[in-house]
Amino acid sequence: MFDVTEELRKLPNSPGVYIMHDADDTIIYVGKAVNLHNRVRSYFRKIVGRGPQIDIMVKQIARFEYIVTDSELEALVLENNLIKEHSPKYNTMLKDDKTYPYIKVTMGEDYPRILFSRDMQNFTDKRKNDRSKYFGPYTSAAAVKDTIELMNKLYQIRTCNRKLPRDIGIERPCLNYHIKQCLAPCQGYISKEEYRERVEQALDFLNGNYKPILQEIEQKMNEASEKLDYEEAIRYRDLYNNVNSVAQKQKITDSDGEDKDIIALAKDENDAVVQVFFVRDGKLIGREHFYMTHVSGYDNAQILLDFVKQFYAGTPFIPRELILQEEIADVEILEKWLSTKKGRRVYLRVPKKGSKEKLVELAAQNAQLVLSRDKERIKREEGRTIGAVREIAGLLGMESIYRMEAFDISNISGFANVGSMVVYEKGKPKRSDYRKFKIQSVSGPDDYACMKEVLTRRFVHGMEEREELDRKQLDNEYGSFTKFPDLLLMDGGKGQVNIALQVLEELRINIPVCGMVKDDNHRTRGLYYNNIEIPIDTHSEGFKLITRIQDEAHRFAIEYHRSLRSKAQVKSMLDDIPGIGPARRKALMKYFKSIDEIKNAEVEKLCEVPEIPEHIARQVYDFFHTDSID
Repeated sequence: MFDVTEELRKLPNSPGVYIMHDADDTIIYVGKAVNLHNRVRSYFRKIVGRGPQIDIMVKQIARFEYIVTDSELEALVLENNLIKEHSPKYNTMLKDDKTYPYIKVTMGEDYPRILFSRDMQNFTDKRKNDRSKYFGPYTSAAAVKDTIELMNKLYQIRTCNRKLPRDIGIERPCLNYHIKQCLAPCQGYISKEEYRERVEQALDFLNGNYKPILQEIEQKMNEASEKLDYEEAIRYRDLYNNVNSVAQKQKITDSDGEDKDIIALAKDENDAVVQVFFVRDGKLIGREHFYMTHVSGYDNAQILLDFVKQFYAGTPFIPRELILQEEIADVEILEKWLSTKKGRRVYLRVPKKGSKEKLVELAAQNAQLVLSRDKERIKREEGRTIGAVREIAGLLGMESIYRMEAFDISNISGFANVGSMVVYEKGKPKRSDYRKFKIQSVSGPDDYACMKEVLTRRFVHGMEEREELDRKQLDNEYGSFTKFPDLLLMDGGKGQVNIALQVLEELRINIPVCGMVKDDNHRTRGLYYNNIEIPIDTHSEGFKLITRIQDEAHRFAIEYHRSLRSKAQVKSMLDDIPGIGPARRKALMKYFKSIDEIKNAEVEKLCEVPEIPEHIARQVYDFFHTDSID
């Protein structure tokens, strides 16, 4: 039995993190403290004015634990990690399932590359010692890709994954060398020093210094024109226009050339939106808004504080300044933490006048617009998802439905029988849990037998995973099969439902099964449940959700069937060519994308595939051109 009074006496006068648990031992709140003894005890004093949210949370505390740290900075980092791991109910949370694109320059390599990146793992894991430079975040992935493509044309930076200088001279140069988009450091055609100089020019470009490259391109364009080499002049003209377009898209917002993020928010009783303007090298490169949940009872300063901690714990680029809407707590420790992550001094400031203050006002106005606009959108979205699920549950007489699974079978005259399983949670597709089945026990066109195999494999697999979890005494779930649905949706009426019920009965699993009954035009007209056909309003959100699920299961099955047919056709054709085994077949398809491209390729083109020597290329060519040779 946890004795709160006794445990409060044991609290140390040290910095650290405290963790509150409810009666079910669920973590409901995580906080940091300069002094654990004073901070944790404050929750259990009879004080008025803590706010209703805190009062409700305190009533649910069944026990607490704490972790002592050497400093408040360590406590801040640990608090962030624990909040991200457990998503406690009463912590203000950054609701952000988006990953933003960055331009990454791999300065840790001898021959750096310029890459599109959303993966922050290498940046945040210091053990990997990632010395890359990041530019961003950008709000348009297309713009990032266009910029990288442009820079590869300008500076001829390599894009391959070869380990250099280890692999110099091992393989032939790739296509980029032949089309003058790479200087082939893989062949030693450019020295490390010359290559690095080009990378530095690219970094200069990314930092916004476009003038030198524009002057150079214009000079080359004029030289080509004077030599009457109009094709080359046109190429430089297009390049000039592309660079100029990138330069013109930047909007000057400040003259000091610093990197800064402008942060402001708008909130109502239950929701908050934080708006961030990304200013890089004095130029506004983009803006983005973020939702904060569990904000009831918290003021703007606390929400801003939680946003700063959670957002900048996961982003690889930290600007020199964070310009905030209002004063927040822990500024000194936050500046120290951010400065440590960045490697140079970072400032948190609240402007009172001037252009920065106007930008903060603009960010706050944008946040308010998003909050007002999205209220209606969220309401509509909930009607299409959670509201539709509630409607279906009401039709079937069920209390609630969280997870639904739907199945479909696809084949052509019994060829390549496949099954699909799609998953919807809270009325939204959960694509990570989708599964495909290649039918193993049925050779002809027997949909019932195919469905029986699919359902049996799905639930047997799930039961085995659950037994494994129990045996190892693991609390976490691995694999989507461990989660059983609240409702099974079958793409058909009585026959499909009975197959599902038979499988569940044999496996001693109790899950409601509902069939989607179709009319003569193959459109759903009602639901078959407990041996009764239940009519459904075809204009309702519940009906629309059922239709979306049905269409999704059908689409997923057909796509899988089509991919198997395509692979079978490719295999049967290429495998008839002498010297073409699985590895070379895969290399050819990866390089040429289709059989038609392989058919039309000359021997020289086939030789561009690293795995295809000349004599094999000749055999491939002869195979597809036998008639013309004869």
